[in-house]
Amino acid sequence: MNPLLQPFDTPFGSYPFDKISIADFKEAFAHALAEKRAEADTIINSTEPPTFANTVLALELCGEKLELVCGAFFNLLHADSNDELMNLSQEIMPELTRLSTDIALSEPLFERIRTVWESDEKEKLSDEEKRLLYNCYRGFVDSGALLPTEKKDRLRTLSEEMSMASLTFGQNVLKDEKRYKLHLSDPAAVAGMPETALALASEKARREGYTDGWLFDLSAPSYFAFMKHCPDGNLRRQMYEAKMCVGFVDNEYNNEALIRRMVNGRLEEAQLLGYDTFAHFALHDRMAKNPKAVQELLDKLLDAYKPKATDELEMIRKWAADKTSEVDNFTIQPWDWAYFSEQYKQAHYDLDDEMMRPYFELGRVTRGIFGLANRLYGLHFSERTDVPVYHPDVKVYEVSDEDGSYIGLLYTDFFPREGKQNGAWMNNLRDQSEHQHPHIIIVMNFTPPSADKPSLLTAGEVETFLHEFGHALHGMLSKCCFSSLSGTSVARDFVELPSQIMENWLTEKDFLDTFARHYITDEPMPTELVEKLLSARNYLAASGACRQLSFGYLDMAWHGLSAPVDDKLDIKAFEEAAWSKALILPPSPPNAVMSTAFGHIFSGGYAAGYYGYKWAEVLDADAFAAFKEVGIFDREVAGRFRREILERGDTADAMELYVAFRGHEPDIAPLLKRTGLV
Repeated sequence: MNPLLQPFDTPFGSYPFDKISIADFKEAFAHALAEKRAEADTIINSTEPPTFANTVLALELCGEKLELVCGAFFNLLHADSNDELMNLSQEIMPELTRLSTDIALSEPLFERIRTVWESDEKEKLSDEEKRLLYNCYRGFVDSGALLPTEKKDRLRTLSEEMSMASLTFGQNVLKDEKRYKLHLSDPAAVAGMPETALALASEKARREGYTDGWLFDLSAPSYFAFMKHCPDGNLRRQMYEAKMCVGFVDNEYNNEALIRRMVNGRLEEAQLLGYDTFAHFALHDRMAKNPKAVQELLDKLLDAYKPKATDELEMIRKWAADKTSEVDNFTIQPWDWAYFSEQYKQAHYDLDDEMMRPYFELGRVTRGIFGLANRLYGLHFSERTDVPVYHPDVKVYEVSDEDGSYIGLLYTDFFPREGKQNGAWMNNLRDQSEHQHPHIIIVMNFTPPSADKPSLLTAGEVETFLHEFGHALHGMLSKCCFSSLSGTSVARDFVELPSQIMENWLTEKDFLDTFARHYITDEPMPTELVEKLLSARNYLAASGACRQLSFGYLDMAWHGLSAPVDDKLDIKAFEEAAWSKALILPPSPPNAVMSTAFGHIFSGGYAAGYYGYKWAEVLDADAFAAFKEVGIFDREVAGRFRREILERGDTADAMELYVAFRGHEPDIAPLLKRTGLV
């Protein structure tokens, strides 16, 4: 019996991951795809007069089994993949896209939806029902429902091509990252590197069959520790170039042709729908509304940040030059920046990541972050060992409200492994709706435990935990009737507000005091160390902002094209031109390119949306100012944030929700103040 096609006999109806095999997915997808197509056909072929209930609501509820199968499959594809799963995804994705496109371009179905949209019934609907109807009608229009037949057919072809290209892009990155490993046996090459990084590298070396030395790779804990601490500039350059040529090497995983195909395909899709560029299409229903507003935001922030960023670079350069006896001629290269900035921080702030690690043991951090959610929202987290998981590293928590009522499940998956994508993310295994509780997973790539130490995090990793946990709260605390409106199903430039606001607590002493204790001695983090962390919170903030802005400019350049690119377009040259005004470091070497591994925009849903991180920074700084005004644990402010933001999903326009919480539209001043610019 296929466990995906049977009722789940598990606590909370959770996925029976312990019983699901890869072979089960093919049958399950075939069944679920056929079921959704039949359900859609029933709506399309109905002879009853169209109503909200028999058309819009029926479409909302269509394909529940398929959503269930997709929830398990795509989580495994990103978090615990292998060649078999990736090959299966190449088979399944065209089928999923084809079904979605068939429904979106069905003329009789759109006529039924349009009839409801234009009927008097609309006035009798609740506000959330009106929002669902609007999104449904607008979604069909944006999918080409108003186009003539020949353009619909072309859009259908493009949609299938783009979904496959996006899938292949991400898989190429995952596979190409495995290409490079650096084995070192000379102790001088790793002199001064943190014990944590060396222990991880030593274990990697043993697992790969080396009898001595250390093995570094391109996974996040390994790569970033190496770049920050390796004293050998030549080795740093080697590692940097290996990382920055993922998808750019002349092999089967090269993404250059895919990028050209995707930007041209997305442009053609947008122009078929009547938009000048893909950016115009993508932004029309977001807070920014149009590319002009995005460019204005990026430029405004760049004007504020770049002078200080330039000063920061010169400060680090002079200090590093003194150390190398090349005061006048020394230039900091891209592969030097992380190293020298870390050395400067240690020298001037007497602070480095390794000093913080003993106080950020993962178990304590987890309890601290859960405790924050309890103080703000009254939430309780109880570990459940009876819920099946797909990997031993995964933990599951039952989440309940202040009154003891059940909210949902939270899965955590913290450590890197073979077949797991780099980075960090939150997924909905099961969306919240009036019919079901949410099952949420947060996935990260933290420093794993070693043979003699538990997982000890850097401050940056704690910040990442807070960020993804903010997304999880958005998914868990949703109180919407319809799953397509619930949780994180909001405008792309609004979705980062609930995540980024959580990061603010990391630099609040009152929060750190609740959990930051030495993993051996149980001593609280010393006051002087907390003060060092707080004093360094804006260290190189302007430089970091310019880096983020450069990614936003690059994204808008790719998706702001109004004419197709040539199939011989130089990806490297395009990239350098796109972000040049935001760069403070020298251009990277010829073999270093970011675009070919820029999964956020080419395989992660942030096309013409990467600016959203900076947009949301304005929002989160302004929103956190509401807490700072009265107290960082204030229940009244937290309650208002929960009611107006976290519970509302996409039931109203994002700006309307924000104003309901804050009382005014977002102000850029708190962000500039937070980063020390005013």
